[in-house]
Amino acid sequence: MTMTTEQIRDYVLTYLQTTGCQILDQSPYHVTTKLSPEADKELTGRPFYWGFIERTQTEPETMSFLFVFDPEQYDAAELLKSENAEQERRSKLHAQLNQPVRSSGAVSGPQSESSGPPSGWVQPASAPQAEDSILGRYFGVVRPLPNVGPGRIQREHLHFGSPRLNSIFSAAKRGGSCVYLFEDPGQRQRVTLFPAAYEPWLGVCFKAEFACDMKREELHFIGVSLSSGRVDIHFRERLEGRELTPRLPENIHIEPTSLSLDQGREALEQALMSRLDAVDSSWAIEAHNRLQEELELIDAYYKDLLLEEDPEKKLSAQEQYGARRQEIRWQYEPRILVSAINCGIFHLRPDPLRQIDRYR
Repeated sequence: MTMTTEQIRDYVLTYLQTTGCQILDQSPYHVTTKLSPEADKELTGRPFYWGFIERTQTEPETMSFLFVFDPEQYDAAELLKSENAEQERRSKLHAQLNQPVRSSGAVSGPQSESSGPPSGWVQPASAPQAEDSILGRYFGVVRPLPNVGPGRIQREHLHFGSPRLNSIFSAAKRGGSCVYLFEDPGQRQRVTLFPAAYEPWLGVCFKAEFACDMKREELHFIGVSLSSGRVDIHFRERLEGRELTPRLPENIHIEPTSLSLDQGREALEQALMSRLDAVDSSWAIEAHNRLQEELELIDAYYKDLLLEEDPEKKLSAQEQYGARRQEIRWQYEPRILVSAINCGIFHLRPDPLRQIDRYR
């Protein structure tokens, strides 16, 4: 499983906008953002800082990041931008130098050297130079300090498998593991006379891993109506095209439920088991055959070692033999692992045009 640069960019922008981060600058190749307090807590790993902020009730200063999705394209664009800026600066400087000097009027008398600088002349600041010379006299050349702290914008490359992108995945999974949403009915329903009835649905996204010495993953998004008990194995298609909001819209009421959450979970698990039972099991038979071949090789290798007369050598061979067989079984034995990625309660407007044969 992998992601393209466009998919990574869309995912990161969606996460930043959802968590309330401030987008400072963006392009097809990068995004510069100032994290919100929620995103800063999840991504930066500064528990002591946020503990101090919460104890002292002070205003937090979140970190800023430059997320680069395509380093080559971004560096080329920045180089072109700097060259254009330098060319524009030179053009302005050339225009200023070629501008004729206008006389401010007649001078009343010759100025002496002790009369002071002319009007409008600014004395250059020499204090920092003197300070640098004093520091240099005692400590040598003092290098400028690096730009650290809240004002620093940290650059990071985001690609599939990068640590920062994995932390964004984990934060999104923790924050969006359970949702409670309502379908937005639109402005017309808000001003109509009769309220609309919404049907509550329990939706769960399951991940099924077909594991042996190879692994394959499948996602099953299944929903069950808590009012009627109908199961929709294509629940993701039901949600597509619907605008969802976390607040209950106006002029809406929710239908009473006839199933509890435990009963809905059991119905979803039964529907998932029915789908998994219909999967072709040839992969498991092939994996079992490879497992038997590996076990036979291990038996042939340790056959003579297990007949060792020395008790210590025989005991060591038995331990290695058992550990090796256990490792091979863990690697080759076919199994299906099911986990729930996220879930939610979705209150949706009933759609009578749905085909009845989709439910089972």
